[in-house]
Amino acid sequence: MFEIVITLLTCIMLCVTLVPLLPSNHWLSRVWEFPRVQIAVLTVSLAIASFFLSSPSMAIVLVSINGLLSVYQIAWIFPYTRLYPIQVKKAVAPYQQSIKIMTSNVLMTNHSADKLIKLIRLHQPDVVVTLETDQWWEDALQPIHSEYPHRVNSPLDNLYGMHLYSKFVLEDVQLLDLIEEGIPSIHCYLVLKNNIKVKCHFLHPAPPSPTENTTSTPRDQELLVIAKQVAGQTEPIIVTGDLNDVAWSPTTRAFRRISGLKDPRMGRGMFNTFHASYPIMRWPLDHIFHSEHFELGTIQRMPSIDSDHFPLLSELVYVNK
Repeated sequence: MFEIVITLLTCIMLCVTLVPLLPSNHWLSRVWEFPRVQIAVLTVSLAIASFFLSSPSMAIVLVSINGLLSVYQIAWIFPYTRLYPIQVKKAVAPYQQSIKIMTSNVLMTNHSADKLIKLIRLHQPDVVVTLETDQWWEDALQPIHSEYPHRVNSPLDNLYGMHLYSKFVLEDVQLLDLIEEGIPSIHCYLVLKNNIKVKCHFLHPAPPSPTENTTSTPRDQELLVIAKQVAGQTEPIIVTGDLNDVAWSPTTRAFRRISGLKDPRMGRGMFNTFHASYPIMRWPLDHIFHSEHFELGTIQRMPSIDSDHFPLLSELVYVNK
């Protein structure tokens, strides 16, 4: 019985490892790009368990299969461990000019606005980006308006509302549905000290799922549209938001390669922001990418605000290039 269970689980792990390699954007295929950490843990465990099988020949086969699957899965997630070289240099205090950004997918049906306001007042970010915010959330966050005089409001009741709160002046603000109607993104310049302008793109594309888009095509298209827009640009750039994609997916890898932007998490950790309620099923869905004009001050996952996402707080330090 033990051998049957190990064999069956190994076959399942083999299938979920191979399915993302199929030339398909269907959510049933792409969803297995997310739990690579969990699959790696399971395949390592199965490889160890296989040593205790009574049949030496079967043990060799199962240890070999699970060992190869483990190596393959770990190769994807390895850049987001502390064993990998950091991609973004750590800034040395004191900082001449920095931008502290908090992104928070609040979960539209969650009404714990007081917890988010408390985090904002505690950490004093320069920019706050809220996702899934409807009219209720817009009204509930009015207490921070005096601290954030520059705002962009897009309240929606379809889980894709978006609000931007900034202490910096905003210029050339555009609120666009890049790919899908009703899925907005915010594009603008933040004007820092000494009239330094940073081009920012705040995104929240729809995920591939049985309840939303059956394929990942719209999400992938939105990320690649931005990647191509910023490719080759010499101005300071920041792209952030809930991208509904994991950091190690082929799409996000293509985004980084095409855009030339850097990921401050590489070599530092995954900073898993979803799902807040299930510790063993978490992935990095909330991202921040930036041009070479920045070094990293801090990046940290914030405490729960009763959403399915944890807020992400990042401080990028501007350096002259």
